[in-house]
Amino acid sequence: MSQKEFLQQLDEAEIFVKSEQILPSVELWQIDDKHWQRFAELAAENKMRWAAGWAEQNGEQFYVHACFEKAGDYILLRATINESKPEILSQATVYAAANRSERHTHDMFGIDFLNHPDPRCWMRHKAWGKRDYPLRHNFPVQGTPADITPPDTDYHFVQSHGVGVYEIPVGPVHAGIIEPGHFRFQAVGELILNLEERLGYVHKGTEKIAEGRTPEGLAKLAARVSGDTCVSHAWAACMAMEQAAGIEIPKRAALIRGIFAERERIVNHLGDIGAICNDVAFTFAFMQFMRLKELWCRSNYELFGHRFLMDKIIPGGVADDITDASSKFLHTEIEELRIALNDLIPALDLNSSLEDRLYTAGYLSPETAAHFGTLGFVGRASGQDFDVRRDATYAPYDSVKVKVALENQGDIASRFWVRYKEINTSLKLIEQFVEQLAQLPEGDLMTEWQTPKSGSYGLGIVDGWRGEIISYVRFAENNTIARFYPRDPSQLNWEALEKAVLNNIVPDFPVCNKSFNCSYSGCDL
Repeated sequence: MSQKEFLQQLDEAEIFVKSEQILPSVELWQIDDKHWQRFAELAAENKMRWAAGWAEQNGEQFYVHACFEKAGDYILLRATINESKPEILSQATVYAAANRSERHTHDMFGIDFLNHPDPRCWMRHKAWGKRDYPLRHNFPVQGTPADITPPDTDYHFVQSHGVGVYEIPVGPVHAGIIEPGHFRFQAVGELILNLEERLGYVHKGTEKIAEGRTPEGLAKLAARVSGDTCVSHAWAACMAMEQAAGIEIPKRAALIRGIFAERERIVNHLGDIGAICNDVAFTFAFMQFMRLKELWCRSNYELFGHRFLMDKIIPGGVADDITDASSKFLHTEIEELRIALNDLIPALDLNSSLEDRLYTAGYLSPETAAHFGTLGFVGRASGQDFDVRRDATYAPYDSVKVKVALENQGDIASRFWVRYKEINTSLKLIEQFVEQLAQLPEGDLMTEWQTPKSGSYGLGIVDGWRGEIISYVRFAENNTIARFYPRDPSQLNWEALEKAVLNNIVPDFPVCNKSFNCSYSGCDL
């Protein structure tokens, strides 16, 4: 069903929409708040994917947003509710993907989502009072912290009962250097019956401290939403700001952004492949893939001044150029990586011990993947054939053909091989972008900034290495930020992990977890 036909269906249901085209692939639809849940029901019937949700305060009102996608076309849905009675029907009763997003919005703004299937607080870990809402305008940036935040001991995890059933609490502090997160298992013997996650232990206040920043300051903040996704989060935020300002970046800058994003994808996939092997004690592969990742991180530093390309995406363009000498180095590095992978991959593919641990383990069915709106390599390993670069294309991907890696077995092995296939695609994309750069005359790397009008907003949608990233930005007066919301793909993938580990044994959880490699920081805003 097309959006036009869907609008007609809404009219028949007496849900009246005020629409506005804000991007070639994005429309803003404003509806009455009483139709919020019914809209979700009709969207689900039309097989639309729930992609993101957030809110913002505007005077004595709140705007509540939800973003839906189908076949690369997006609907940004908005409803207005009053501060005096901030409540709206929950869309989580229809879309499981909306669950934690709505809980986050409740904790930050005090908006009640009526009939929500899980009313427990999500972000409030005793750091502020029950009636304190950090993203309201009257809440100070520094808050009112106690000398010591009391422990969050009254969170009611799901309970299991029965002969031989026991609980295993893991975290929130882990033995390694990973960020904090709590995992509560119920098991019989070694068989996992249930897993429940608890995140938000390092709430950074990202959304709050974005308020009042300049575009340059917001780009820096976005690059730090998740440290392994500096390029893509900054790109999404800058794309949103550039839409609000009505500017188009130079073609040269777009190509360089594409190169940076694909290098980020390659670096992370190399590290993940090695880490998956490490979690099943295949140390040789771990060492080799981490070596390759390290070489690419060092090249990032030598060529562009930062191992993870932080602060290289700036409002209006990019901070660094790619010279002829750099282009030659990139070509050489690509060929060296291909040779290394051609030597290594057969050793993994023919290793029966590795197969025993990866195949059929951590199974995520296509139906479950779709139910939770899973993204990136997690979704694509379970048959979710979606990639923003191809399906809602943007420069420079609109000048090339993006081959999307797809598997449908849904196990750890599928997530492993999707990563490998995506590395090969990224190598080809970088080569094509470098060739296009060579055909361009040397030119500007950024477009002169134009101060947006107060109230101007934009929606940046890019494909990061974990999948679709959505960033919303609205400007206040004097070129400052009024609202910033970044939706990392992990927000949707984390819940799918809870289902993928069911009926696996407890010792397989680490490798199941690593095969998803969700970001804690990307959710602990």
